[in-house]
Amino acid sequence: MNLTATLIGQVIVFGVLVWFVRQFLWEPILHVLDDRKRRIADGLAAAERGHHEKELADRRAKEVIRDAREQASGIINLAHKRADEIVEESKKNARIEGERLITAAHFEIEQEADRAREQLRKEVLKIVLVGVEQVLMREVDLRVHNEIFEKLASKL
Repeated sequence: MNLTATLIGQVIVFGVLVWFVRQFLWEPILHVLDDRKRRIADGLAAAERGHHEKELADRRAKEVIRDAREQASGIINLAHKRADEIVEESKKNARIEGERLITAAHFEIEQEADRAREQLRKEVLKIVLVGVEQVLMREVDLRVHNEIFEKLASKL
């Protein structure tokens, strides 16, 4: 076989192949490559957007956590303040109740003292009446009267 004829045959086959590819396959291959290039670019853009959105979400999450901590701190401070108010109110109520009990005890003591005075007055009156009766029963004698009054005074 002749080397030139083979080489010419291969060049013709290669030319037909190039024409065929250019005529029927070149546009679809370019279209597929462009489509793939566009999809890759879209994927990279989506990845970049996703990364950016993740950063934004992280920032928002940090802000929400910070706000939640501030709110929790505020609620805790408010609870402590309310607890202090309740304690102070309880102390105030206890003082008022104590004062009321002391006042009631003083009143009761005064009533008991009044009853004791009244009872004592009645006893003194009885003793005086007994003494007067004894004085009137006896003759009027200064020495005897003084003895009676001394006995009465000792009974008081």
